[in-house]
Amino acid sequence: MIASRRLVWLGWSLILPAALFWLWWTVSANSTNYVFPPLDRILQSLRADWLSRTGLEQAWPSLRNFALGYLAACALGIAVGGWLGRHTWSREALLPAMDFLRSLPPPVLLPLGVLALGTGHEMKIAVICLGSIWPVIFGAMEGVRALDPVRGSVLGVFHVRPLDRWRLVILPHAAPHIVAGMQAALQIAFVLIVISEFIASTTGIGFTILQASRTFRQADMWAGVIFLGLLGLAVNLLFELLKRRVLRWRIEESRLRLQQ
Repeated sequence: MIASRRLVWLGWSLILPAALFWLWWTVSANSTNYVFPPLDRILQSLRADWLSRTGLEQAWPSLRNFALGYLAACALGIAVGGWLGRHTWSREALLPAMDFLRSLPPPVLLPLGVLALGTGHEMKIAVICLGSIWPVIFGAMEGVRALDPVRGSVLGVFHVRPLDRWRLVILPHAAPHIVAGMQAALQIAFVLIVISEFIASTTGIGFTILQASRTFRQADMWAGVIFLGLLGLAVNLLFELLKRRVLRWRIEESRLRLQQ
């Protein structure tokens, strides 16, 4: 029964992409507009420029910067957010400054990053980290704050060590909020991959797409955009699998409640 439902869901989820692909192919088949070339030319560029060893080597710096920046944002965000969730005075003192900083559009960090760190990979990693850290901080903070006070008192009565409190009670309880913040940060980090490579860069997906646009190679530009979309889809699917694994106990708990 579950397998059949998944197949039905998969079939329905593929209908819209297939329809859009067919529509794009049909409308652009005889196009002579250099801005919107035929889809078959774009797919040829996609296969030659990106779905090859050379294309993957070109994309590797972007993927490395994304992974390091995003993982740093998650680690720092959970640590800072967890601390602020447990310490009221620190949270109230820092919250105005944090609200100001998270309201700044992430691309604003690029000129500052170039001045402070230059145009190397360190700048891109730092921009991705600082631009995507805020959803993780606030997700962890709200998750820790939502801990039942009675449960916290019980931990104190039984003299549970601080490390065990975090590992066994606090972080598992805050996991849904943290994962939600990580998912929001994932989208921001993915956007910052491209934006961080638009300034004084010589490698990466964003640089290649920008160069194709500047030299009027529109088929190559569209191929890069499609590759970026496919990459984002793969990253989101991997995150969904990770989320289901981490929150499996919460999903099972919700199912039991619905059955009752």
